Amino acid sequence: MLDLKTLRAEAQLVSETLATRGYQLPLERLMALEEKRKACQTQTEALQAERNKTAKAIGQAKSRGEDASEFFSHAETLKTELEANAAELDSIQASLKDLYYEMPNIPHESVPVGKSEDDNLEICRVGEPRQFDFDVKDHIALGAQSGQMDFDLAAKISGARFVVMRGALVRLHRALTQFMLDLHVNEHGYEEVYVPYLVNEASLYGTSQLPKFKEDLFNVEGDGNQLSLISTAEIPLTNQARDVIFDESDLPKRYVAHTPCFRSEAGSYGRDTRGMIRQHQFDKVELVHLANPKDSYDTLEQLTLHAETVLQRLGLPYRKMLLCTGDMGFAAAKTYDLEVWLPG
Repeated sequence: MLDLKTLRAEAQLVSETLATRGYQLPLERLMALEEKRKACQTQTEALQAERNKTAKAIGQAKSRGEDASEFFSHAETLKTELEANAAELDSIQASLKDLYYEMPNIPHESVPVGKSEDDNLEICRVGEPRQFDFDVKDHIALGAQSGQMDFDLAAKISGARFVVMRGALVRLHRALTQFMLDLHVNEHGYEEVYVPYLVNEASLYGTSQLPKFKEDLFNVEGDGNQLSLISTAEIPLTNQARDVIFDESDLPKRYVAHTPCFRSEAGSYGRDTRGMIRQHQFDKVELVHLANPKDSYDTLEQLTLHAETVLQRLGLPYRKMLLCTGDMGFAAAKTYDLEVWLPG
């Protein structure tokens, strides 16, 4: 959620900036709700002051042995008005909260303005794609040829967008995971964390999964509570810091976690969905930094470099892309994509 002080003080500037992301801030509605909120809070404070004044008058009347019934009657009226005012303020606050949570993040000034991936900026290329003297197969064909990647069996067990892996391919999968964890813990100074794969609603709001990505979540009912399967380990890792105040001397903190991730991928049909792309279940090694806000963009560069190290150690050619305003994720202020060259 955006910083409310900034939003209230610079609403017009925020509106213009968010427009570069294709989001139209409902400025008139926002300002109208803010005015109602201010008026309601002012009225509440006035009623509270009157209530305190009346309570004092009741005490004084009693001490003098006078009839205080008129004051008691006024106090009951004030109580009713305060309760009505509190209900109205709660309603206004709820409407404002809904608006705030629907707003994407403000893009950093270095982010190129654009509408789609066609407007993304290539920063650099690393490595040279290999040349082959035969027709190259993609991972789907190679998986079927080896018998170690079975989408049909997964569909029978679960449905579309799942895979069953076997033998050496599973060992490669596990080895890559271990390689990444060891690299980030031993060389980059991360703390490895084992996290829950099911999270509550507050955690989803804490990382902007809700309300924006409600349709992408798999939900589970149990013990009278609804939990959701994580779509990324970023959710539980980041929520370690929810409602916590850190001493500046304790920062930065670097966390790494390996988890399965679960996404419904609602609306993702046709493009880039073949094979193991955009699966409902996949594994990820996630990196999260908690840093002082003044250091956040330097931290982003450092974190991106750590991710690039993985590709460099594996000898995979890739390019580093700076995403434009229209292609960034909802909660992002600045995003790099590392696009790996695949022979198939």
